[in-house]
Amino acid sequence: MLAGRVEEMATPDILLIGHVARDLLRTDPSDGYRLGGTVSFAAVTSVKLGRRPTIVTAAAPGLDVSELPRDVELHVLPSAATTTFANTYIEAGRIQHCSMRARPITAADIDPSLRRPRAALLGPIADEITPDVAHVLAEETLVVATPQGWMRHFDEHGRVHAKPWESAPAILPHVDAVVLSLEDIGADLRRLDPIVAQVPLVVVTEYRDGSTLYRRRDDGSLSVTRIPPRPAREIDPTGAGDVFATAFMIRFQETGDPVEAARFANVTASFGVEAVGVAGIPSRDVVLVYMRENPFRMGAHG
Repeated sequence: MLAGRVEEMATPDILLIGHVARDLLRTDPSDGYRLGGTVSFAAVTSVKLGRRPTIVTAAAPGLDVSELPRDVELHVLPSAATTTFANTYIEAGRIQHCSMRARPITAADIDPSLRRPRAALLGPIADEITPDVAHVLAEETLVVATPQGWMRHFDEHGRVHAKPWESAPAILPHVDAVVLSLEDIGADLRRLDPIVAQVPLVVVTEYRDGSTLYRRRDDGSLSVTRIPPRPAREIDPTGAGDVFATAFMIRFQETGDPVEAARFANVTASFGVEAVGVAGIPSRDVVLVYMRENPFRMGAHG
């Protein structure tokens, strides 16, 4: 564990598993970096929403984690490298390169004291979480997965490309919800079929168009609900999906209402893109005030 962090805590409230990352500010490493990765955005979101996050990650010694709130509990597995990305945004999306990858995270790395949180987010960014991690989390834990990192492969130049989610059959039976983007599935909704067939809740984020919630009923039928966006003045979209997934997980764990949770997540993520990095992630009060002033009517949206 990194020095200066909380040494002992009770059973985790929110457990976040995945690589922290160095996100290069330019393509040249000498230009510096900021802290990135799903778990980094998720940790800040959790704190902003009044919850207590614990991160299990892997990184090289000396990684600067000062951007994280002080009350985040960090469990850092030693690694020869820290996962490092460079992101270039274009009209059609983003181009990513990964120059370094930290070691994988396995079930053996999840201490027994961490396996019974209220909610857990599996947030891989570089195919780093092995399938057995999902197996060791307690049955009563709400487990949410953001599979983008399992759906990436890296060419000889580090360019990130899409691939099928090969580990899905081993992971899906052990998760309660999956959050992914249209980009993750190449805008091909047919790729959702095997996920929806095994997971009761699937949310697809659709950038400026909000999100769509897929709920599998007890009789096997499927309910599809479009959740409208909050219009945002976008400055930096990096991490928006991570903020969404975390806010959805937290609100669903609190209310048991997936529509409420998806609306809450839409609003939270929309505020997040209005500043650079994690600076725009809003407090719970800001989100709830907006939702009260702009109610969502199911009948109007399906």
